[in-house]
Parts: sequence; structure tokens; C-alpha cells
Amino acid sequence: MNMRDGIKVLVTGANGQVGHELLRALGDIARDPDPHPALRAKEKDGVSRPFSRREKETVVNPSPVGRGVGVRVRDREIIAATRSGRLEDGAACEAIDLADFDGLTRALDRVAPDVIINAAAYTAVDRAEDEAEAAMRINGEALGVLGAWAQRHDARVVHYSTDYVFDGRATAPYREGDATHPVSVYGRTKLAGEGALRDNGARYLIFRTAWVYAARGHNFMRTMLRLGAERDQLCVVDDQVGAPTPARLVADVTAQSVEQWTQDETATRDGVYHLVATGRVSWCGFAGAIFERAQRAGLLDRVPSVAAIRTADYPTKATRPAFSVLDTTKLRGAFGIALPNWQAALDGVIDELRPGPTA
Repeated sequence: MNMRDGIKVLVTGANGQVGHELLRALGDIARDPDPHPALRAKEKDGVSRPFSRREKETVVNPSPVGRGVGVRVRDREIIAATRSGRLEDGAACEAIDLADFDGLTRALDRVAPDVIINAAAYTAVDRAEDEAEAAMRINGEALGVLGAWAQRHDARVVHYSTDYVFDGRATAPYREGDATHPVSVYGRTKLAGEGALRDNGARYLIFRTAWVYAARGHNFMRTMLRLGAERDQLCVVDDQVGAPTPARLVADVTAQSVEQWTQDETATRDGVYHLVATGRVSWCGFAGAIFERAQRAGLLDRVPSVAAIRTADYPTKATRPAFSVLDTTKLRGAFGIALPNWQAALDGVIDELRPGPTA
């Protein structure tokens, strides 16, 4: 299987943070398969400046089954799917609801993808404590359906998991083979999904990521920008540590990895990988970095004061891991990918939001 030899890629959850970026990244990699410049470009000061603001033009054509839209780039067709059957801009796409197993199977039969990239999930971490069955159906059991279909049809599956499969008690970055011990319903359902996909015998990649944010959608960075414009002081948790990771980075790394993986007929690179930016910071430290960069970029008039608080001072229904730093050695070695540090990655996302020149 070769990503440039007429294969069909289905992206579920295409309206989500990662799914939205995947539609761009998969088109970009079809045009330019060089894995490194798209992920990390070094300026004269030696600091990584990932993520260009320039978007390459794509051509949208009807999907071959007459439902929704597909983007054809060279000989690859990228088919988007959302639960509603509509993309954010109102364009029609495939309608796939992971909670509807019969409908999911019918959609897979209709689209007949060679590669399924599942960016759909139940992500309401606190609500999952009260909706465990719904969360398990989408995050856990649906992966068994995807994996079984892929195994029967010689297709491959790419899936995203989370730092929540760990309990957060470690003091060194988690490696892929470290013991899992989720402490929330959300974490347990995501771990169940990993197992359901693995046990079906399909070819698969699972990317565990953490602290994902983007220039669009609902996420910590956008919440901080909104609150920072409204308040002079904010209180932010300082005893949870991780590596903030842009959805754009997740998508770019996925595209580059899948490009290589689909040209590899062996299963040596199948498995679980950790995909996050490098370095570590607390939520409080991340908030401060967001505000400083946002003011310089003209997104905020002033930098609000940020007060550090403990997790115990901000109780939530679901327990969060206190330590969410993931070791990316395996990913970097298997696919030869360089990852930016979280500060440089944040620079790139803030740049996406920077006001353009006025006439």
C-alpha cells in the first residue's frame, strides 16, 4: 500500500480539532512528502518555528459513492466524516456516528477506505463520569467495530488515545510500555479502545497525545484568551504537568508517519506511539506563556496576573493525572520525525491568530 498510489483515506471526527487539521495535513503531504520541513523549520536563531500559515489549495470533488465530498490530491482521496454529515462550512460529508455500530459498518462498506483515521471520540472528561456507558460505546467498543472491519478488508486504522490511560504518579516521562492505570472513566474507555483495536488483528497505529489545543474549537488556550480579555487576575492549577500539543502538530506528525507506514508492507512499525511536543510545563505556566505571547501578537491589550493554585482548590468530577509527560523516543526513532518544544509550538499557534495587516 502506498499513500500516493490511489488509496482512499477516511477521516472520522473531521470537525474536531485534530480532524480539521488532518484534512489539511493529508493534502499537504500528498503534494510534498518530505517529512521534516512540514514539522520543524529552524530559523537563524536555531529555534523551531513549526507550522506555516500558508495553506495549499485543494480541489473538492464529489465522493465516488455520490455522498458528501472527497478531496482528491494526486491519486489519493481523502474522505471526511462527521456525526452530522456536515463540515463546519456547511459542506456535505459522510455521516458517521461511532455510537451506531450498524450505521458505522454500513458507512465503511459504502466508502471502502484503505486507511481509517479515527479522530472522533467522546471527550467530555467530567461528563463521562455520569455517562460511562455512552463513553465506553464510543471510545471503547466502536474501536472493535473499526478494527474488525479493517481486518476483514485488509485496511489499516490510525487512532488517537490519551495520557489519561496513566495515573499520573510517575516522575519520569511515560513510555509506551509502562503500566497503564487510568483513574477516570474517560481514561478507562480510551484504554479499552486501544485493546479493542489491537485484539482484532488489523494493522494499526495508536497515537497517545495530551493537552491538545488549537487556534479553533474549545480548548485551554482559547479559554485563557477569552478570560484574559475579561479579567485582571486568573487562578490556574499549578500542580499538573504536561506538554501542551497543538492539534496541527498532531495532524502533521500523523500525516508524515502514515505516509511512511503505508509504504511498509511489514508490521514492524505497527503499535502504540506517544505524540506530544517536547518539554513540560504546568497549566499555570502554560497560561502565563499564552498571555505573554498574545499581548505581543496584539491579541490582548495587557497581560493579566496569574495566580497558582492546587488541584484540590479546583475540584472536578473526574480525576486528572498530575503528571502527563510522555516519552516520544519511540516515535522519533521509528519515523525519523523531529518534534518542536511546546514553546515553539505555541508560537506557531499564536501566529495563526495574529491579526493580519490592514489596508
